[in-house]
Amino acid sequence: MLYTGEIMKIESALVSVYHKEGLDRIADLLKKRNIKTYSTGGTKEYLERLGLQVTAIEEVTGFPSILGGRVKTLHPAVFGGILNRAHESVDQDQLKEFGLPNIDLIVVDLYPFEDTVASGASAEEIIEKIDIGGISLIRAGAKNYKDKVIIPSKEQYRDLVRILDEKGSESTMEERKALAKKAFGISSKYDSAIFSYFSKEDETDIRIAYDGGQELRYGENPHQKGWFYGNLDQMFDKLNGKEISYNNLLDIDAAVNIIDEFDDCTVAILKHNNACGLASRSTVLESYKEALAGDPVSAFGGIIITNRTVNLEFAEKLNELFYEVLIAPEIEESALNLLSKKKNRIILKRKKQAMSKEIIRTVLHGLLVQDRDNKTETRDDFFVATKAVPSSTEAEDLLFANKIAKHTKSNTIVLAKNKQLIGSGTGQTSRIDALKQAILKARSFNLELNGAVMASDAFFPFSDSVKIAHEAGITSVIQPGGSIRDDDSINYCNDNGMSMVLTGTRHFKH
Repeated sequence: MLYTGEIMKIESALVSVYHKEGLDRIADLLKKRNIKTYSTGGTKEYLERLGLQVTAIEEVTGFPSILGGRVKTLHPAVFGGILNRAHESVDQDQLKEFGLPNIDLIVVDLYPFEDTVASGASAEEIIEKIDIGGISLIRAGAKNYKDKVIIPSKEQYRDLVRILDEKGSESTMEERKALAKKAFGISSKYDSAIFSYFSKEDETDIRIAYDGGQELRYGENPHQKGWFYGNLDQMFDKLNGKEISYNNLLDIDAAVNIIDEFDDCTVAILKHNNACGLASRSTVLESYKEALAGDPVSAFGGIIITNRTVNLEFAEKLNELFYEVLIAPEIEESALNLLSKKKNRIILKRKKQAMSKEIIRTVLHGLLVQDRDNKTETRDDFFVATKAVPSSTEAEDLLFANKIAKHTKSNTIVLAKNKQLIGSGTGQTSRIDALKQAILKARSFNLELNGAVMASDAFFPFSDSVKIAHEAGITSVIQPGGSIRDDDSINYCNDNGMSMVLTGTRHFKH
């Protein structure tokens, strides 16, 4: 290495990577800058095929690769070359005494542990993808960032190309420290993934690590800062629109969760994480018209999601409404051309990507972790508690309403008829208030309550809710049951010809 103040010039490199993509350009620059290069196994062979002269690491250590490749770089000759401090005379004297090479640049790309786990590989294959030598090289290079350049993954190849090409293989202390930070982030995330694999049957400890935090314009409100950690590209192709905001992300998450409940052609309109309109019909256009009719006022500025292709006919109708985000599995080119004329409108094409199995929230000075609510009731879960039995149409509406209630803020009451959301009470402190709000919503948009059904996310502690529902025209009810006074509600239904179904499953959402 050569120093000029904080500037360090790279004169030697160790390259040991799993993925070879992107190495072509690096090999050309290492050759151009006459940088002495050490490497191992398959990486060495790949670099040599590219015309780079490479010294095998075995020539440095005096040991071959052993134990089926498990031990290649774990040797004092390698780590002495990385961990020596340029301005410590003792370190430099020992390099000379033991004939150790100095290594300025360390290029690593780890075994793909997470991808191997996700592929459903065997336990033996997964264990073999726990990188030992590579992670040790990363940590050593990052620890000694004052004197070394560490490239911890293929994602940093661009940084290395810039140093080797544009800067003549020279780097500043600031650049080296930034790369060290990335290196420790990669190391931390890698170890967290391994820990999670070994802890999948034991939730007493948790490790969470995300790369690439994206700073948002602001948080929930303009005076709050906000970030998103994750990879939206795994779930969506963004086809149009402005930067996705903190509140957009919350609504998008809620929209994806609720639409996944439905197999029929369905459109949902959401506002503040709750469905204000939702309907299932034979076509996407008819589904949208009925969803919008459920609450055309709240739909303004909302999120629209469907589980069917957006065609031009649907797009022309959509274009009459101001909304923030549209999400669909497919969008025809003609529809996209029309909708994208509004440059700020966010249009997302959804990919086939499962949601996470757990929900994590911060609370006080800790975290709350729970399984995602994946329970969706079917007719097999029905326990008809009343003399009257729901008709076939009522039973379908009960299931429809119950799915919406599951994804609506508690306390909630959902009213539905003919697979259309006609009213909901959301986030109320009493179930009575939620019901009154739902009835008011339906009546304010002239939606027919006679023959409609009611779903509740939790049990009725008294008979007052079913009494109010009956007086409004509701004929059938679905609820989990479990109150010590269930009989009060059941008896009221029996006395007034209503049917009631108990599911035994509560769906609180806070």
